[in-house]
Amino acid sequence: MNPAQKDAIRVYHYPLSPFCRKLRLVLAEKKIDFELREERYWERRSEFTIVNPAGTVPMMKMGNSFLSDSQAICEFVEDEFPIPMLIPNDKQRAYEARRLVFWFDDKFNREVTSRLVFERMLRRIQGKGPPDASRVSSALRLLRMHMKYLHYLLDSRRWIAGERMTMADFAAAAHLSCLDYLNDVNWEYSSTIKDWYSTLKSRPAFRPLLSDYIPGVRPPPHYSDLDF
Repeated sequence: MNPAQKDAIRVYHYPLSPFCRKLRLVLAEKKIDFELREERYWERRSEFTIVNPAGTVPMMKMGNSFLSDSQAICEFVEDEFPIPMLIPNDKQRAYEARRLVFWFDDKFNREVTSRLVFERMLRRIQGKGPPDASRVSSALRLLRMHMKYLHYLLDSRRWIAGERMTMADFAAAAHLSCLDYLNDVNWEYSSTIKDWYSTLKSRPAFRPLLSDYIPGVRPPPHYSDLDF
């Protein structure tokens, strides 16, 4: 446990939520002990919505406080536990890291992750029938466009926001890891992206994500392979 950590931390999450995965990566990278509690947020369990009216995951309980919104929580964690630093001190670099976190959590999520996770998995789990093929096709087309942008970023930088690993890398990897679980990422598109993701995937903070399992939805064999 981080020596500065005073209160037990519990994270309410759903395994294939990119926002939950981002927070888990940030906490694990900072070597902060936390307990995971799975929450089927769409069921809007009364005990959960009382303390989190938005009904979203992740939610983090720290002492007597309940924190919601993944990026607000991650920024809180960054302030409370600044080592290792995941948001640079330099204002320009901090801006770029935050810009790209927002890019993946907003645009990439709306156009790709949320559509594919819902159509490929949540629609069935929630009893809403078969996937909408047109929405899947549209999301896969947009994924290819986003992969081009990610390749563009990494072609001139060591990490997506610059020369140091930042929270932006964890945000991007969180989304891609969800899609990889569903076998929707073409890793042969760019060796540059694949090498970057492989480096992140090999970090100790990433290992617990590779053990996630959704009943009835089996990931491809390469999902947990560090040398994929």
